[in-house]
Amino acid sequence: MSPTCPSVRVHGRSGALVAAVSLAVLALAGCANYAGIHSDKAITQSTALETSQSLPNEGGQWPSLDWASQFGDPQLPKLIDEALAGSPSIAQAQARIGKAQSLIESTRSDLVPKVNGSYSVTRERLSANGLYPPGFGGNWFTDNNVLASASWDLDLWGKNRARVNASLSQEKAAEADMQEARIALASSVARTYNQLAQLYALRDIAAREIHNRQEVGSITNGRVAAGLDTNVEKQTALGNIATSQATLSDLDGQIKSVRYQLGALLGKGPDRGLQIAEPVLAPGGSITLPSNLPADLVSRRPDIVAARWQIEAALQNVKEAKAEFFPDINLAAAIGFDAFGWSRFLTAASRTVQAGPAIHLPIFDAGALRAQLKGRYADFELDVANYNQALVNAMSDVATQVASIRAIDTEMSDAQRALDASTEAYRLAVIRYKAGLSPQLQVLTADSNRLAAEQTVMNLKMKRRDLQFALIHALGGGFDSHTAGIAVPASTGAAAVPPSAG
Repeated sequence: MSPTCPSVRVHGRSGALVAAVSLAVLALAGCANYAGIHSDKAITQSTALETSQSLPNEGGQWPSLDWASQFGDPQLPKLIDEALAGSPSIAQAQARIGKAQSLIESTRSDLVPKVNGSYSVTRERLSANGLYPPGFGGNWFTDNNVLASASWDLDLWGKNRARVNASLSQEKAAEADMQEARIALASSVARTYNQLAQLYALRDIAAREIHNRQEVGSITNGRVAAGLDTNVEKQTALGNIATSQATLSDLDGQIKSVRYQLGALLGKGPDRGLQIAEPVLAPGGSITLPSNLPADLVSRRPDIVAARWQIEAALQNVKEAKAEFFPDINLAAAIGFDAFGWSRFLTAASRTVQAGPAIHLPIFDAGALRAQLKGRYADFELDVANYNQALVNAMSDVATQVASIRAIDTEMSDAQRALDASTEAYRLAVIRYKAGLSPQLQVLTADSNRLAAEQTVMNLKMKRRDLQFALIHALGGGFDSHTAGIAVPASTGAAAVPPSAG
């Protein structure tokens, strides 16, 4: 059926008048229409992206909701739970859901008849020199009016239903956004906690280095007393000890700053961060990707799910805009009493009754409806583009984290061999220096190499764990849209075929 566009409102009291109006609608069919307004945009299917080499099927498991417990530190899951319970960002997301739910209730009210009641009383004196005849003019009267009215928009073309469906989709999108906020917050807490663990590990290295350099300094003092070294070597040893102590103080300051960051992530003041115990995180396990990852990721990533629900909302907005081209038919009725004075107020003679249809037909709107529909299609295409970009970014995110973790696994073996060799070289250099067989410079060089190698191994371990947290986030952090009840139904139209002018 082609949309119509007259702009008349007609009230009728009989079936004949309704029939006449209906014939007029049919006669005016085709005045304003949305021919030529459509979209050829469609969402990208995850299976269409080339991922077989970067994201192969390995038979692994998706992250579970309690993924934090796998790292062996009972404090981390508690911190995450505390953050989720008190975070302002989660409260903001929950408020957006509440607003979406209120919009659903508001739009649903348009689907059912509305009934209103009113009563008014007016006390007035009529002019004795006006239009009113003697007996009325110059006297006081009370005008009583009580009225009960009902109206119902028949919604023949589904405009109101489309508005409700758009609101429902927006609510689902808001719920997915909240899940994304929860996962992002949990990941931020875990990664910041891992940063705290890294700083403590580096502090332990710095403390051991102070002890090592103090031992070298003690050897140097003995050699100076024996005339084998000079004051130059002595001052060099003292300077190295002071440098290590400065490094330790700097790490203490960084540790306090990260504690403050954790306090903020928990939604508490900075003092809360000072109460957190030193992390005891265990190394993460091996990385094994889930099977069918590209296809399943669209329901595991809440940001992708939210983007899909935005498309569904845009589709419903398009349907609503199309329905605007068709006539609105409203049924209205009212019954009440209207009378001067009280004596005859509720009598049969004072009854007032109204009933009839109201039909709105947009005859000429200077292109406003077509412009509105074009805007709705533009919103749809923007949401499709956002979804496609989110999907590409998600695949790239997972592939990047996996590649980085496996690169570190390869690098770790080389770094560990370098640490073992430099540690042995340092041990031998100290023995030779103590025996007077090598100069202090050889010990200092070996010490610097060993310290750098130890820091490298430690940083690689911490970086790997940080990347594991990032990968868990990239894989959805245990979220599943089907379990959460916000999966996009497979029957919806945006999956492959965009809306057209039809």
